[in-house]
This record gives sequence, C-alpha cells and structure tokens, in this order.
Amino acid sequence: MTRDWIVLTGMSFYGRHGVLPEEREHGQWFLVDVELETDLGRAGRDDDLSATVDYRRVYAVVREVVEGAPRSLIEAVAETIAGRLLLLSRAEGVIVRVRKPEVALGGPVEAVGVKIHRRRGSGSPGA
Repeated sequence: MTRDWIVLTGMSFYGRHGVLPEEREHGQWFLVDVELETDLGRAGRDDDLSATVDYRRVYAVVREVVEGAPRSLIEAVAETIAGRLLLLSRAEGVIVRVRKPEVALGGPVEAVGVKIHRRRGSGSPGA
C-alpha cells in the first residue's frame, strides 16, 4: 500500500456554490487542500516528472471544478474534485478539503468545510 503524497494546500478560488440565492449570484471564495496518494519512489530516484503526478494538473483540475458549474453543497464540490483527480494516471487515493471562509452563521467562525477521503475504484464519480 502506497503512503506517498503530493500535497497542495491553501488553493483559493472564487466560485458560485451554495444553497442561498445570494451565494450563487455574488459568489464567494473557497479554500481547497488536496493530498494525492501516489507512489513517488521512482520519481524520487530518477528525478523524472513522467514518474509522478504533475501538480500543475492537480491545480488545474481543482480550479476547473471550483470556478465551474455551481453546486448547492461543498460536499458535491469536494466529491467532484476527488472523482476527477482519481482519473489522473498514478493517482491511487485523494483527500480533499473544501472550506468556505465567508459564511454567515450568526456568530464568529473562521470557516466551514468538509474533508473527504476517496480511493481509486471506490465509486467516486468524475463528473
């Protein structure tokens, strides 16, 4: 079982996800962290980009989802990100965190969010 990870933290994108009409109309910032499980042994030994997952592609996938079609729930945003990342060659598993730092709950809160863990073949949709 692989225990190597490519980690991208603090990605920030403007999207129009949410249940409330104003969230869809005005949009808001979303913060995303991704941990992509993959075997980094050969890439580390050979210093070869083709032996790993290019984190530029990971970033592009996350950006496409967050800046793309609106979803009601951040759970759906996270699930879509996970499914699409698991389609990448060499990706074996993924942890995705999606946070909304600008949420009105009637009191102080830094952010609300979700964290999901998916593995290749676990039935995660790529759509």
